[in-house]
Amino acid sequence: MVVCHAGLKMSEIFETTTGGDLELEDRAALRRVAGLSTELADITEVEYRQLRLERVVLVGVWTEGNAAQAAASLTELARLAETAGSQVLEGLVQRRQRPDPATYIGTGKVSELRDVVLSAGADTVICDGELSPGQLRQLESKLKVKVIDRTALILDIFAQHARSREGKAQVELAQLQYLLPRLRGWGEALSRQAGGQAGGQGGGVGTRGPGETKLETDRRRIHRRLARLRRDIAGMRRVRTTKRQGRRVNEVPAVAIVGYTNAGKSSLLNAMTGADVLVQDALFATLDPTTRRNSTPDGRAYTMTDTVGFVRHLPHQLVEAFRSSLEEVAEADLVLHVVDGADPLPEDQIKAVREVLGEIYAGTDVAAPPELLVVNKLDATNDLSRARLRHLLPNAVFVSASTGAGLEELSARISELLPRPEVEVDVELPYSHGALVSRIYAEGEVLAVEHTEEGTRLRARVGPALAGALARDTLR
Repeated sequence: MVVCHAGLKMSEIFETTTGGDLELEDRAALRRVAGLSTELADITEVEYRQLRLERVVLVGVWTEGNAAQAAASLTELARLAETAGSQVLEGLVQRRQRPDPATYIGTGKVSELRDVVLSAGADTVICDGELSPGQLRQLESKLKVKVIDRTALILDIFAQHARSREGKAQVELAQLQYLLPRLRGWGEALSRQAGGQAGGQGGGVGTRGPGETKLETDRRRIHRRLARLRRDIAGMRRVRTTKRQGRRVNEVPAVAIVGYTNAGKSSLLNAMTGADVLVQDALFATLDPTTRRNSTPDGRAYTMTDTVGFVRHLPHQLVEAFRSSLEEVAEADLVLHVVDGADPLPEDQIKAVREVLGEIYAGTDVAAPPELLVVNKLDATNDLSRARLRHLLPNAVFVSASTGAGLEELSARISELLPRPEVEVDVELPYSHGALVSRIYAEGEVLAVEHTEEGTRLRARVGPALAGALARDTLR
């Protein structure tokens, strides 16, 4: 049975908080205009699917979990649709053991959905799942409106928000990987060479040939573009790896911030480091990793990296395309897993994030770094929900990035969990070696300091590389 869920209409404006004002104004100025669409660049002859997300009806299939989880999934789909620039008119959920292989919701329910589309005046249907090419074709032919699945919607949002050259290349790679099996033609116009017995049906001399279609030509063009994008991303990956190795040489620990989209990761980075990263109450506002330097309460330096947010059923194409960026997580010494404390089902968010992290770790040869759960938006919760979260997540740190509550405790926990320098040294450096003294304070852990007539005497814990440099420059 198809059940309508009320309360799914979304506002049409974004709410800003702090930081990134100029970028936020740019996004607002470039919001989707009704009747326009996002298109793939450089594939001019491809019969690709244009996204016109204007007035939409959402439809989902509830196969597992409870009714609250099914409603939460569709509510999230509504937020995704709004982020892409559409107006949500209705949300529909059907209870089934599994999606129908032909039409996703079953042939009998398609006619009911068609009635809802007509009565609501919708021009697009968005399905809460990834549809096969056959399901897309069947639904569009029966509903007579554009049909988009969850994966295409997320890819469209990523395409709108990508800012850097690497981010744009990664999104285009994911889009083309999704598009390739879904290319489809329209009638005889897509056959460039008749082939077979076409000449015997009035085609005449010159129309017979191997029968290559425009579809096959388009596939070949996309394969060439995919190869080019993979080469470009591999080059960018080497640059990113070089930067990470530079930080390793300087023995600066790394902290990666991960979490569900819109959990407040960028807000936390801004609050902890004073960065001015774009903060927006919208899904997938951050796509390009941002790294900032910070220090523990005892003076040890480390880096914090804000990464792209995750979501339930994050398209596999995106995980693969963004692997070079997400490797910042696998290479980190500590992972801050930020959880939205105001979400009604935070445990589902945690599960979704850990599933994506598992995919990232599986593609590397390093062990998973330690994880610290950080429950954010404490100011948006009540006493009952806080008590439930503290019982559910007893080892988590509870903070509010907007008010600053709990940040001191978080800094202390980070200091406890970050690896400490391995070598203890007791050295006396001449006053002319102030740069080396600064390195000890920045990279090591100073245990004691004394100023003598000849120089500065320090007892500290440092890394092996710095210990070697100190052995060469110590006063004899």
